[in-house]
Amino acid sequence: MDKLVVEGGRPLAGSIRTAGSKNAVLPILAASILSRETLTVKGAPRLSDVHTMLDVLRGLGATADQDADGTVHISCENDLAGLAPWEHVRKMRGSVCVLGPLLGRLGRAQVSLPGGCVFGERPIDVHLKGLEALGATVTIEGGDVIAEAPEGGLRGATMYLGSAFGPSVLGTANVMMAACLAKGTTVIQGAACEPELVDLADCLNLMGAAITGQGSPTLTIEGVDELGGAEHTVIPDRIEAGTYILAGSLTDSPIRVEGCRPDHLTCMFDRMSAAGLSFEIGPDWVETIPIGRQPRSTDVATNVYPGFPTDLQAQWITLMTQADGISVVTERIYPDRWMHVPELQRLGARVRRQNNIAIVTGTDRMSGAPVTASDLRASAALVLAGLVADGTTEVHRVYHIDRGYEHIEERLEGVGAAIRRTKE
Repeated sequence: MDKLVVEGGRPLAGSIRTAGSKNAVLPILAASILSRETLTVKGAPRLSDVHTMLDVLRGLGATADQDADGTVHISCENDLAGLAPWEHVRKMRGSVCVLGPLLGRLGRAQVSLPGGCVFGERPIDVHLKGLEALGATVTIEGGDVIAEAPEGGLRGATMYLGSAFGPSVLGTANVMMAACLAKGTTVIQGAACEPELVDLADCLNLMGAAITGQGSPTLTIEGVDELGGAEHTVIPDRIEAGTYILAGSLTDSPIRVEGCRPDHLTCMFDRMSAAGLSFEIGPDWVETIPIGRQPRSTDVATNVYPGFPTDLQAQWITLMTQADGISVVTERIYPDRWMHVPELQRLGARVRRQNNIAIVTGTDRMSGAPVTASDLRASAALVLAGLVADGTTEVHRVYHIDRGYEHIEERLEGVGAAIRRTKE
């Protein structure tokens, strides 16, 4: 097992190029199930989650490979198995997005309930509700979701997919993919609006689907008889870009994050401005500008897009540990997503949690220590903390970070960080 060793206090400067979006590419790869022709996805990140999804697809009978430049080629021309068992999908939650396309193509799908990061309840009720609205019969047996289309296939329907947890990105994706091959028109109200879902819809339309309204709470899908092949370039990863932008502000360094979509991070920039941070935004880049002082303490509440991303909550808390004053961070998406807090406390951060709120009192000094990564974004927050902590910080169990950040140590080393990967 690997660990990352970070020597804090080094000045940073330079540029980091954003990789393709992890959260966009996983359902796009699953969409290949809907066609017997080849889907080529350019700009796919080289991540363990991508490798896992390709293994899931191969287990279903697809042929799939990823080139050195990240391009993925997937062919589902052969007959596919309708079963994605536990040993294939247990590693990540995103694997559940094969459920909708399998049901749409085969009329039956059996998919194990997924694994992934563990930081609270994340039910798939919305997925099942939407598939049932299309006419499917859904049961859970032996830890598997079993969905069966009625005789004659899935039927378009008007449905509401909102929930107490807010719109579900993967739930919307699953239902949208299944509806592409349903008979008639499907209208999804309460749909997720995230850029990753827009990217999936754009890819499906390139394959021959008829989807409108992506990026809004109402999606309309006109069912078609079949989908074909396509070549699609995945959008940049807004969470990775946001993480490196916050790294520049945290270390008060001139860091330019290139190849990103600044329009996908508007809420974060609003909060950065409120914190008194300086930065410049270009058409496809963002550069942090040193301010020579601590940022102002600034409250943040996570929310669905275009609100502040829950996937940047841990990194923002790390920034606020260095702020002047007291800030309040409210988690509205996953109320139990706080496993990074005790690890930041080990470094000297002054953070305390009350239910779904973290109260952060800024300090001008943290000290390096061994810490344990508990999930993907917590891992990134601990690496960022190591950049400003005095001495050496060892981040253990970094297989989490490899799920969502492409060679993070090489990217940070390229801008001057003293960080290396070693065996535990």
